Order: sequence, then structure tokens, then C-alpha cells
Amino acid sequence: MKIENTSKIAIKDNRSTCPVSTALEIVGDQWSLILIRDLFLQRTTFSDFRNSPENISTNILSDRIHKLSHYNLIAHRVHPKNRKIKQYYLTEAGMKLYSMIYELSMWSKEYLDMEFHPLSNEWYQNTDGVKREKVIEETIKEYKKFKEKLLMAS
Repeated sequence: MKIENTSKIAIKDNRSTCPVSTALEIVGDQWSLILIRDLFLQRTTFSDFRNSPENISTNILSDRIHKLSHYNLIAHRVHPKNRKIKQYYLTEAGMKLYSMIYELSMWSKEYLDMEFHPLSNEWYQNTDGVKREKVIEETIKEYKKFKEKLLMAS
């Protein structure tokens, strides 16, 4: 198993010294949090990401994977049975972004008048009445179990 670097992310040439602005430079584009969401949904390969309902183009997907890897939010391993396939997973820093995904989901539920994806509706039902902290903690815990199995598989 690869040991992850848990040190802080080195930032160079940022536009601002504002922590919000700098964080948004890393994950504030349209696609980065979608990829992180997909990883929490146990999607691990380029093809898995391509097949998400948002239909991200391959050049943008490649760019975002590179960017998230560069900032140590995701890492990858080579698939044990097919060396051409990379399996991506969240680092500790990437997992910590789940609270943002949670908050965006709850905001959307409250303020957006639209029909949500069936997985979103199921998630809303399963988390209804459950405290924010518990949902976040349990989701990260489940992801860590998934990631451990992924990295141990051969």
C-alpha cells in the first residue's frame, strides 16, 4: 500500500493570500468536486468518471485528475489485473472535502426546485434526521473501508 504524504499542500503562484480564494483555485471549478463525489460513490477509473451523468469531456477529465493528483487530493494505483487501468482513490486531504459535498447537497435540497437523481433522493431519505457530523463521519469511515479493500485487492 502506498503511503500518502499528509503534509500541507505547497501553494506557489496563487493569485491571493485569501484561504477561500486559494482553496477555490484548487477545487472551485465545475468538475473537481464532481470527481471527488464520484470517488465517494466508489467510482475509481477514468471510464467510471466518464460514465457519470454529467458527461465530462475526456480532456477536461484528464486535466482535473492531473490537478487533483498534483495537489495530493487523489492518488492512484495500477489495476492488478490490467496494467493499462489506473484506479483512483482519495487521499486523507481529499476525504476531508466530503463536508463541502454534504453542505452543497443540503443547500441544493433546500433551495433548488428541480428533480434530483434517484441516488440523491435515496441519500436524502437515508440521511433525513441524522446529524450532519454523523453523516460526514460515517461516509468517510465507509469510504476508508472501501479504499482499504481497493488497495489490498490483487
